[in-house]
Amino acid sequence: MPPEKAETASVSIQDVVGIQQSTFLQRLTASQPFWITVALFVIVVFMSFYEPAYATERNFYNITRNFAFIGIMAMGMLAVIITGGIDLSVGSIMGFVTIVAGVVLEAHYPWWVALPAGLLAGAALGAINGYIIAYVGLPPFVVTLGMLAAARSFAQILSGNRMITDFGPDKQVVLEIGGGQILGIANPVWVLVILTLIFGFVFNYTSWGRRLFAIGGNEQAAQLTGVPVRRMKFQVYVLSACMAALSSILILGWQGSAINALGIGYELRVIASTVIGGADLMGGAGTAYGAFIGAALIEVIRNGLLMAGVDANWQGAFVGLFIVLAVYLERLRGRSRA
Repeated sequence: MPPEKAETASVSIQDVVGIQQSTFLQRLTASQPFWITVALFVIVVFMSFYEPAYATERNFYNITRNFAFIGIMAMGMLAVIITGGIDLSVGSIMGFVTIVAGVVLEAHYPWWVALPAGLLAGAALGAINGYIIAYVGLPPFVVTLGMLAAARSFAQILSGNRMITDFGPDKQVVLEIGGGQILGIANPVWVLVILTLIFGFVFNYTSWGRRLFAIGGNEQAAQLTGVPVRRMKFQVYVLSACMAALSSILILGWQGSAINALGIGYELRVIASTVIGGADLMGGAGTAYGAFIGAALIEVIRNGLLMAGVDANWQGAFVGLFIVLAVYLERLRGRSRA
């Protein structure tokens, strides 16, 4: 090859490599979960210097365990939001599930009967949501708002409006499932990590995941291309309820009691986690890691405020501020892409 042609080829290869590197960097810095991760790191470092008790093994254990419950629910909520829907009933479903499991345990049934009974009860409520939304055609906001009230009422009726603490002969097993640890890390955290990996794979590398994004991007177009829109909408609401039920079972074991008030206000924290992590409430966008890191950020903020001596009543204000900022950041990123 003549020297002139070799030099030209060399320059062309360098140009291509430079473009690839620039594109990767741009994609990284344009990712909302990346900046949420940076914000999380900054807050943790700042609080560690501001309050030495913050950077203790016990406190980090509490933080990770607490955000795991919300993170597990956020995985199911993310699937709903990707399709352009919303599920306001997850907190009340938690209360119903914990009462169902508690009542069965109180009747001295084994844990392997009681806990699946709670999960099935949650899935049944999710199926009701999904059927009405997908096949009857009512708006998700209205349907899940109705279930929010109904499921809480069901829990109060079933429990007789009382706390259940008698878990029968298998109480220790139940406590170990939700309150135990492996290698110094709480069991719920391991569950969340595994679910994040599974959901991340499903959303990115399966046809089911790609169809979810297609529905959220343009439901009519997705239906015209053969995507079973109704069936998939039904499935995501069942999935959301199942994740809420799983989180409820773990909390049941951690707290050692079943109360119908469990989950009050959790739906807002779960939705906030997904939105802060980059999910678009209009549908068509979101990542499992984003939901994970969004849940972590909310708990880090909550814990940091408590450690700093800030009145607990201000927690909602700070979380609300982060939600607005996250949505605004998403709007700015959308404009830059356009």
